[in-house]
Amino acid sequence: MTRFMYVSLQREDRIAQYVVDPDTGALEHQADYALAGMPAPLAADPQRRFLFAGRRLPGEFGLSGFRIRPNDGSLEPVNHVPLGGDPVHISVDRSGRYLMSAYYYQARVAVHGFDGEGVLEASPIEWRETGTGAHYIQTDPSNRFAFVPHIAEGNHTGANAIFQFRFDQESGRLSPNEPDRVIPNAPEGPRHFCFNPNLNVLYSSNEQGCSVSAYRFDPEAGLLTPFQTVPTLPDGYDGPNSCSQIQITPDGRFLYAPNRGHNSIAAFAVDQADGSLTARGQTDTEPIPRAFSLDSSGSFLYASGLDSGNLAAYHIDRDNGHLEPLATYPVGQGPMWVLIIDL
Repeated sequence: MTRFMYVSLQREDRIAQYVVDPDTGALEHQADYALAGMPAPLAADPQRRFLFAGRRLPGEFGLSGFRIRPNDGSLEPVNHVPLGGDPVHISVDRSGRYLMSAYYYQARVAVHGFDGEGVLEASPIEWRETGTGAHYIQTDPSNRFAFVPHIAEGNHTGANAIFQFRFDQESGRLSPNEPDRVIPNAPEGPRHFCFNPNLNVLYSSNEQGCSVSAYRFDPEAGLLTPFQTVPTLPDGYDGPNSCSQIQITPDGRFLYAPNRGHNSIAAFAVDQADGSLTARGQTDTEPIPRAFSLDSSGSFLYASGLDSGNLAAYHIDRDNGHLEPLATYPVGQGPMWVLIIDL
């Protein structure tokens, strides 16, 4: 098994590839792949055959597909398809047949099919209106439902809700669930989410609320019910801040959410019985930590600084979730996504 990291550099129109040492977490730069159009969100299919990238430059909005060569993780371009909007997030469904995307400004989500060679279909199966601030889309572990968080505020007034869909993995179609959304009690602005790997619980990072919310997930009905919201900031901090992404360790014991402004990574311990969260403090990181990722072992965390162009590596203490700084790597201008896969 070899572990690879891919970092999209929006301001340099390239994707950088690194090899990750599974024992030490150290990174070694391997290659760069030019991709015009301000590449940002990245996603790989569950079988790790293909990597997809969203291009966010006005006039060049689109999706690009690559084959991942299994021997060295290198990327081979497959095709590019144009889009009618700016993709802020992409993901592949659990079957590995559909690429989903979310559009903040166009207030939409889309679904594109792709074949066994990774060739994306030019026309989307879905180009569905939701609400302003759509920032993420992903299916549940059963692949029968999909959820789309919408932030509360920004350049436009956001929907401040997580939209709930049924997903037909045979056709790639989305249909609104009933109810079609769950709305926080305050303008928290749900942005990204992750599922607890052991419990029927979903966690949302809240952009405006600077918090993380926990939801009970009904796996039969595909519906969410909020039960806890915990701040990501320390008491007394009153400076500017917003939350970005969110991830949980593979064993489900610790959860992390970066703060953009406070420039830290908030850590939480996860109760193994009910999924509730206990704050474990913040660790300083690179300025404006928009993108970050955990490795598949849950041993290392990597956070990129949008303003610094650096990527900080940390070791995760398996006993308490504490982040121990390891090294800082200059990756390039405008790091927008960090994707780690094992081959």
